[in-house]
Amino acid sequence: MPSNDARSLLLTAVPTAAAGAIAAAISGVVAGGKGALGAAVGALVVIVFMGIGIVVLQRTAKQFPQLFQAMGLMLYTTQLLVLFIFVAAFKDTTLFNPKAFAATLVAATLVWVSAQARAHMKAKMLYVEPEPSAPRQGETTGSAT
Repeated sequence: MPSNDARSLLLTAVPTAAAGAIAAAISGVVAGGKGALGAAVGALVVIVFMGIGIVVLQRTAKQFPQLFQAMGLMLYTTQLLVLFIFVAAFKDTTLFNPKAFAATLVAATLVWVSAQARAHMKAKMLYVEPEPSAPRQGETTGSAT
């Protein structure tokens, strides 16, 4: 993964993990151990799904740049639908607190999207790949002799 891509992933995953830790602490106080577990699982699900989405989107952008925008829209729509399916599938679980899970899932998704937008705005990416220019007459390149 190129350094810009890894940096972008890091700048989105770290705030989401921090939000998940805060949600786990709050859920632990409010709903006990099952609440903390539900919040931790919710944050982990968001980080994994959204992280996989970024990797897939970056690979698509490199191989098929003409599909980038359509792929991005389809990917985010699919991710949101899958997250809703997770909430529906675990709404009656006794393994962890489903309300803490759902609330953290929504909060972590909002943090992820916000952090991703911020990382994209802060990234210094070239829009055009500059070609090396030929030296002008009278200029020398390389080491001086």
